Amino acid sequence: MLDIYRIYSIFNIKELNQYLEPSHKKNQEEWRIMDDAFRFADELGPAKIIHVYEPSIGLKGVLVVDNVSAGPSIGGLRMAPDVSTQECFRLARAMTMKNAAAGLAHGGGKSVLFGDPYMPEEKKEQLIRSFATALKGECDYIFGPDMGTDEKCMAWVKDEIGRSVGLPPEVGGIPLDEIGATGFGISVVADVALKYCDFDLKGARIVVQGCGSVGKHAARFLTKNGAVLVGAADSRGSIYNPDGLDVNKLIEMKKAGKSVAEYSDGKSADREAVIDMECDIWIPAARPDVIHEDNVHRLKTKLIISGANIPITHHAEKILHDKGILSVPDFIANAGGVICAAVEYHEGNETMAFQTIEEKIRENTEQVLERMDKEKILPREAAVELATERVKNAMTYRRWSIF
Repeated sequence: MLDIYRIYSIFNIKELNQYLEPSHKKNQEEWRIMDDAFRFADELGPAKIIHVYEPSIGLKGVLVVDNVSAGPSIGGLRMAPDVSTQECFRLARAMTMKNAAAGLAHGGGKSVLFGDPYMPEEKKEQLIRSFATALKGECDYIFGPDMGTDEKCMAWVKDEIGRSVGLPPEVGGIPLDEIGATGFGISVVADVALKYCDFDLKGARIVVQGCGSVGKHAARFLTKNGAVLVGAADSRGSIYNPDGLDVNKLIEMKKAGKSVAEYSDGKSADREAVIDMECDIWIPAARPDVIHEDNVHRLKTKLIISGANIPITHHAEKILHDKGILSVPDFIANAGGVICAAVEYHEGNETMAFQTIEEKIRENTEQVLERMDKEKILPREAAVELATERVKNAMTYRRWSIF
């Protein structure tokens, strides 16, 4: 653990003593924030919240290690200009739930870097390598890719500290973004969830909000099984065609750096229009909290499968449940990526990854929806109960409970 003189190395000793004096009016707000450092704490965690700062290169990052009672945490490194400690904690907790629900011997963690993921690659590499180096000693956390980072970024981390997943195949990884591990898991969830819906997958209209590695592969696997993609959105716009969109064409457009709104055959609009697109299956696959109590009533769908982490607020999920719209929660639906990462970490191969994703996600989705139906509770409540039971059971075998 860093001592206080290293934490505040940007001050000289006189300034440090002045800063640490609670009566110093200039720093009362800083003291209030520091005093509230445990505002996220509950019976499950988080075990650690670490802020990393290096002004000489503009490095600002956060690591949250939530609960590692089942094993070292696996969680992605997210990069965006507007990330926060709160977002990092919420995502770390989602990973605790996800890894437990998936039955993995791993806990939950997450890291975030403040910055534009589209910055020059040289600068991005510098930030990621330095962030990884700063966290080299945090062996309870295994880096993985997330929004704004990819397999190449994980190779930089592996080169620095020897601890990451989601690597390029050239350095021993299973290319989870390339094979679409999370998207494949979503297709498995759809197969199970449709037993609780009044329509079949063949001919079902789907909309994906977010056309990154999750959204595009979810669309690819679902359309391969008979569904029809009618709408899609990315950060720059949206496209809708009730007669269907060509998934492969959209994927090629994204590879070329174009927006889905540039698709020639359909009605283009801003990215928010994706909420209003009528469909049978709506898949949020981008940022947190895209659906909330102010816009949830605009959705015209029968089934929601969360490809993103925490894309729907709890209140919005309750509204959906009351309207009879089934919403499969994120840490059940999008666990394909972390399951693949765990298989890679334990030196498995691509075939083993797909088999494990199929088995674990099918079994866990069935358990959650059966509990939902039997106990008449929200799908998320059923999922949280299942995951929390598994975390608490793991905690009983540890001397210090959460770490």
